[in-house]
Amino acid sequence: MAQNPDLTAISDAKAPYYWGIDVGGTGIKIGLVDDVGNTLAFESLPTRESEGATAAMQRVAAVINDFEEQFDISDQIRRVGLGAPGPIDLPRGYLVAPPQLPSWWDFPIRDFVSKMLERPVSFLNDANAAAFGEHWIGTGKGAASMLLLTLGTGVGAGIILEDRMVNGVNSFGSECGHILVDPSPTARLCAWGGGRGQLEAYASASAVVQRTRRLLTDGRTSLMSGHLHGNDTELTAKRVYEAALESDELALEIIDETAKWLGIGITSIVHTVDPGTIVLGGAMNFGGADCPIGQRFLQRVTNEFKQRTFENVFNGTTIGFATLGADAGYLGAAGYARNESHTN
Repeated sequence: MAQNPDLTAISDAKAPYYWGIDVGGTGIKIGLVDDVGNTLAFESLPTRESEGATAAMQRVAAVINDFEEQFDISDQIRRVGLGAPGPIDLPRGYLVAPPQLPSWWDFPIRDFVSKMLERPVSFLNDANAAAFGEHWIGTGKGAASMLLLTLGTGVGAGIILEDRMVNGVNSFGSECGHILVDPSPTARLCAWGGGRGQLEAYASASAVVQRTRRLLTDGRTSLMSGHLHGNDTELTAKRVYEAALESDELALEIIDETAKWLGIGITSIVHTVDPGTIVLGGAMNFGGADCPIGQRFLQRVTNEFKQRTFENVFNGTTIGFATLGADAGYLGAAGYARNESHTN
């Protein structure tokens, strides 16, 4: 279970303040953040997708209003940041058709939230919000340019170039999970509906499970064999990681292969935008920097990139794990609102 973030007392905070809202398929995170990235208040709500966007945003507004009344700081809050899953329409402020939120399609979420809270709202893709969080106060702090890849059910991403978010003309900028890494007609298809041959069909948690299930079905022996015929929740990327900790040959093979494809994808992105800093986030980090399996995964990603890029590009690029964890979304949304408040 995810832990709530550490809170800073209002008396120790640096005004002005910003709200960050991170909308997900199962939960919504709400954080009050000061001008240097400290969290002053936090709440997590169930999304309750089937009840629709209006009901959810009304619950969010109620939480925010309660906090503001409690702290008596309404006059010091400048702006609201709102991150939500795509596809979205940034100019109109609409959720278009996020697959996790079918009851929310074609909803004018930015203006609805702005009207309820009586403040301007900065709206962006949820992965871009996480990227901005890492750029502002996380692994990418101090770097003018950065790429974040979030490894979860799919592969989310955010690109920041010279301190500016790449949103794109069609609100589809930075969607690196959809870059092609395998153009062959037999290329893999993402298990949850992504395109054939795209990065998330090879480097997402759903891809890891799909590949593991297929090899187990083909007769490979593994500590995970007992999960093959269970329900759909028993064989997960976390199970693969746990088996790898026990030196399971198949689990290590799957993780190494995932690293290979991720390295290929990173090479194409770097050769396009040359961000200098690559950050790997999301739930699927195989234990992260403090775990031997996570270290192995990161080293193999780095080695693949080294083999496919130019020496000077490799020497000028760092690849590391994200540090903000599940808090990156609301922190980045608040940080993005702060940035727009300072520039508008």
